[in-house]
Amino acid sequence: MVKIVKLKKTFGPRVLFQDINLSLDAGKRYGLIGANGAGKTTFLKMLSGQEEITEGEVQVQSGKKVGVLSQNQFAFDEYTLVDAVLVGNQRLFDAIKEKERLYMEEYTDEIGEKLGELEMVCCEEDPTYEYDIKITKILESLGFPAAIHHELMSTLTGGDKFKILLAQVLFPRPDVLFLDEPTNNLDIETISWLENQLQHHEGTMVVISHDRHFLNAVCTNILDVDFKKIREFTGTYDDWYIASTVLAKQAQTDFDKKQKEKTDLEAFVRRFSANASKAKQATSRAKQLEKLDIQAIEVSSRRDPSIVFRQEKPISKEILEIIDIKKSYDGKVVLNGVSFMMDKKDKIALIGANGVGKTTLCEILMENLKPDSGEIKWGATVNVSYFPQNATDLIQGDSTLYDWLRDFDREADISEIRNCLGRMLFNGQEQEKSIKNCSGGEKHRMMLSKIMLERRNFLLLDEPTNHLDLEAIIALGEALLSFEGSVICISHDRELLDVFANRIIEIQADGSIVDFEGTYEEYNEFKAKNKSEK
Repeated sequence: MVKIVKLKKTFGPRVLFQDINLSLDAGKRYGLIGANGAGKTTFLKMLSGQEEITEGEVQVQSGKKVGVLSQNQFAFDEYTLVDAVLVGNQRLFDAIKEKERLYMEEYTDEIGEKLGELEMVCCEEDPTYEYDIKITKILESLGFPAAIHHELMSTLTGGDKFKILLAQVLFPRPDVLFLDEPTNNLDIETISWLENQLQHHEGTMVVISHDRHFLNAVCTNILDVDFKKIREFTGTYDDWYIASTVLAKQAQTDFDKKQKEKTDLEAFVRRFSANASKAKQATSRAKQLEKLDIQAIEVSSRRDPSIVFRQEKPISKEILEIIDIKKSYDGKVVLNGVSFMMDKKDKIALIGANGVGKTTLCEILMENLKPDSGEIKWGATVNVSYFPQNATDLIQGDSTLYDWLRDFDREADISEIRNCLGRMLFNGQEQEKSIKNCSGGEKHRMMLSKIMLERRNFLLLDEPTNHLDLEAIIALGEALLSFEGSVICISHDRELLDVFANRIIEIQADGSIVDFEGTYEEYNEFKAKNKSEK
């Protein structure tokens, strides 16, 4: 359905892709993966025609509709929710709006003829004449009640606007679907809805995501971006991960074997090249050495972070007690009598739909926000490291990465500061990079470097996985599991929650909570059982 022929992409002297040849088939859903900066978004933009190709071409089968997920949440602020979805089919939208305009004018034969033509367009694009029913169904399934369907997009929050953009690209049921980070800003329930929608997509799909659970649920194939190439693998992300690990070990073994062979040949040539009786052998070995291409053995260009959270002082028995916390905004109840206590062993996943009050509770815990009523009691030995949701906005200025981190602890050992940066893949000269030139992902890795340096015994993390790649998210999950202190973490990444959490607290729409002792998987089983019994 989509064919990539000898594709090359350069930025000045830098070659991003070289000689890419792929065939993307109908019925296959491809997960596009690779390290940050490998070129995933650029490749997707080239497929959709949004980015210029240096050499080669992308061929989309004639007559096939292409859908591209918009990233501009403000582009449709003057549209109603219904129209913002309808414009996903631009031809149908234009025809309907032109019909509505003509119906407002005095009827003439010319207008009648034009209306007939527009009716044909509407019939071609929507043979069942059910576009309004389909849009209503999509919006309601995303949590938008019928009463607000004709309100303006500008009245929605950023997360809700993104849901409309998803509805917009899915509504026309395109044959070819290109999605860049579709799970960003979505809560767990909406991600599950999206997974179900995409599992029924019958055309071709290419999706970029850092959500491992999502990739496993949706993708039939993996496109791995590495070494300026794209390698296709049949199977889920976990299938790819297992296979790539085996291949990497084999490649490393081959590399080590070649390296030893190279060392032995060099030693032989040095020893015997001046010896007349051995000169012929030395010349032969030198020729072998020239043919030995160690660089051809490519292990992987990926680098995995090494996140380690250590506590300087162990936490005592008394940790945290939250007593009857209430908070409202403009008359809307967000937290309604929230109460719970934390034990020393607790690692809590704080979950719930977007806007229910998860971040509000974190800000109250950090005393950045006052509750309307209630009380927070911290244990005397608790020291908190906080990862705020707006971390990228807080990391600003002209200082270098090293200086930014050192400013938080002027007495810290220089090697420890550099070690914390190095663990998050800021090595050598990268530590002298200016903060203002950092991407969102780099700023999140900086915040994790800061938390490692602080060595506190309580971690309060609000959406730490945003902007992180898969390798960093996996490393974060392992670090939280190994951490000997206490944790409260907000995340929509289900794989992360499955790894570390032993207690789930879900904030409900009415501001109350469900407090469950157990893993995230066990909590889902508990909810499913309760639902079936009702």
